[in-house]
Amino acid sequence: MKSIKTWRLLKRNSFSDGVKFGVKMKQLQFMAIMCTVMLFVVYRTTYYQYKQTEMEAKFSPFDISKGSRFFSGRLKSLPRGIVQARSDLELRPLWSTSSSRKKFGVYSNRNLLAIPAGIKQKDNVDAIVRKFLPENFTVILFHYDGDVNAWRGLDWSNKAIHIAAQNQTKWWFAKRFLHPDVVSNYDYIFLWDEDLGVENFDPRRYLEIVKSEGFEISQPALDPNSTEIHHKFTIRARTKKFHRFVEGMAPVFSRSAWYCAWHLIQNDLVHGWGMDMKLGYCAQGDRTKNVGIIDSEYVVHQGIQTLGGQRPTRKSLQSTKREELAKRHGPAPVDLRAEIRRQSTMELQIFKKRWNEAIEQDKSWVDPFPRKQRRKKERRQDH
Repeated sequence: MKSIKTWRLLKRNSFSDGVKFGVKMKQLQFMAIMCTVMLFVVYRTTYYQYKQTEMEAKFSPFDISKGSRFFSGRLKSLPRGIVQARSDLELRPLWSTSSSRKKFGVYSNRNLLAIPAGIKQKDNVDAIVRKFLPENFTVILFHYDGDVNAWRGLDWSNKAIHIAAQNQTKWWFAKRFLHPDVVSNYDYIFLWDEDLGVENFDPRRYLEIVKSEGFEISQPALDPNSTEIHHKFTIRARTKKFHRFVEGMAPVFSRSAWYCAWHLIQNDLVHGWGMDMKLGYCAQGDRTKNVGIIDSEYVVHQGIQTLGGQRPTRKSLQSTKREELAKRHGPAPVDLRAEIRRQSTMELQIFKKRWNEAIEQDKSWVDPFPRKQRRKKERRQDH
């Protein structure tokens, strides 16, 4: 009898243990499923946040996130939501209508054209601007001769931003008035000289090629008949759509490339010599791929010197000599263009020295384009 009771008790305990084991297994399975779901949710949330951060970094590389480190100091007294770290160059009305409010709230496909302009180049600048305005460009003119009023007669003048400073260069203006936080709403920044002929240039087609090729820094090719060609590699190749390299005559920067280029511009070196040869370092990656000259959309460099005065002709120099001989005293005539070139050459040497010193001082910097690598890539491109 005892054995029967013992067997029944064991059977009951085994059944109870089995039930408990089954319940525990189900609980473990449920917990495993919940953990899997939670891990999936965490993964998706983290991935989404990463993608959002990546997109913000791409489209707003100098946004409030960069300025957040200042909240512990200079901006600590302000609530974060009220801080606007960026601006733009859009003109605002003194009073607004519903249509104007809608217009100024949107920044899709906006680009910027900035030109140093003297009144002697009024007709040529007018032709350039009329090409760009229909393609959703904001226009800013840097008046290096100080003459703004003479432009008022043009029908687009009130739509442009006018900044005047006597005898200043394109790079001087750009450093002071095109800060990355001010132009970060623009997809591309065209920083052009005033003496470019645009008969064979279309801004819309140009940007289509730039975007399709992924160029961060670019420029239109120069017509072979241009008056002044500083570098032969900028001449248009008739059989190509584009080729590589850019100089400082008509550069076009993406938003990210301009952020880098602006910091490369030296505040006191106003002619930009030497800097244009380093723009490839701002190409946001491989400059043999991200920098290019668009051959199918080309311009003519007319080589008209106006900033700093005209280059003296032989006739004017002879006339000056006769006057000097007649007076037999007085200072010698000054060739302003020669003086500017001398200053530019001196600035080139200063820039080179600063570049080399910066490399020497920054021990953590690694040249992304070592000399041997550059030569190999150049050879491959030649073939």
